[in-house]
Amino acid sequence: MRAIFAGPEYAPRTEMGLFEKLMHLSWGLVLLVCLIAGAGVLLLYSAGGGNWDPWAAKHAVRFGIGFGAMILVALVDLRTLLRLAYPLYALVLLLLVGVEIMGQLGKGAQRWIDLGFFQLQPSELMKLTLVLALARYFHGLPPEQVVRPLSLIPPLVLILLPVALVLLQPNLGTALLLLLASAMLFWGGGVPGWVFASAIALGIAAVPVGWEFLHDYQRQRVLTFLNPEADPLNTGYNIMQSKIAFGSGGLFGKGFLGGTQSQLAFLPEKHTDFIFVVLAEEFGLLGALILLGLYALVIASGFRIALASRSQFGRLLALGITANLFLYVAVNIAMITGLIPVVGIPLPLVSYGGTAMLTLLIGIGLLLCVAVHQDIRLSKSGLAEW
Repeated sequence: MRAIFAGPEYAPRTEMGLFEKLMHLSWGLVLLVCLIAGAGVLLLYSAGGGNWDPWAAKHAVRFGIGFGAMILVALVDLRTLLRLAYPLYALVLLLLVGVEIMGQLGKGAQRWIDLGFFQLQPSELMKLTLVLALARYFHGLPPEQVVRPLSLIPPLVLILLPVALVLLQPNLGTALLLLLASAMLFWGGGVPGWVFASAIALGIAAVPVGWEFLHDYQRQRVLTFLNPEADPLNTGYNIMQSKIAFGSGGLFGKGFLGGTQSQLAFLPEKHTDFIFVVLAEEFGLLGALILLGLYALVIASGFRIALASRSQFGRLLALGITANLFLYVAVNIAMITGLIPVVGIPLPLVSYGGTAMLTLLIGIGLLLCVAVHQDIRLSKSGLAEW
């Protein structure tokens, strides 16, 4: 599997300074991110009834702060990220434990830590630090040991600890995203196919047992997904209104601020989970496809960065971050169109939310960092060779 990601030979070079790093940033990717976030501000302005409050202005400010963090992360030495991978993972794992002890309740879930000026959701940060930790582990694992079952115990522990804590919140959607993104890292790390086949078989066999452990509202979401028309004014209301708004936009939409379902407050959670429906209603199928095209370009850039990286750590880090972004988009779109049950996953850089915005931009910063240092080769200890 490592051969798939192997890059071409490179010429030796010296260490890069700050200005040279800035010149090597993928500014095309930065522009795509800005365009998507700008669409988010526009849609939140519409969702607020043509007002900057309560969502659009805050979203723009958060993007500005996150943008600065993204550029700073992009300039960090890749060796530093390699050395900090496990400590950062441990820190966020402690924050997840802290959520269980002193977390804030909201909408029936305990997912946030109140910092006074900011509601921190550690499960979002874990999406990044878990990728860092797994990339660090597989980077230091010799290829011949990847096929040994005992070598897979440490990364499984790295995955299952945060997944268990996230399930306790409860947050089934984020737990599933952690598992799926981790599976991509296992694939990129060269784990043999029989491991994935065994995991899928165990997962299918565990479905009846898992059903018994679901909360009542989670079971209801599954039942509503199977038959939303059974209770259109209660449990099926969200997805029914989403489909109505999505279909009513037609090819070109009803125009900016012209969406009846969103402007007349029929569409629920229009500033978070269902923000894409606001776009589809006001700008039609064409507008929806343009935004999806922007996401596709970002995801393609992420895979290109992974393929171009000369270090195993950089390849896996870029692959994991890109997989996370793809899962965000795919799950949100599938959710609001009724293809999967509603699980509360925001649309990246468009939905309103502080921790999610910051996490996504830091993730893009990690992608940019890998691109800047694509010619670097890291030893198992983290030393660099150019």
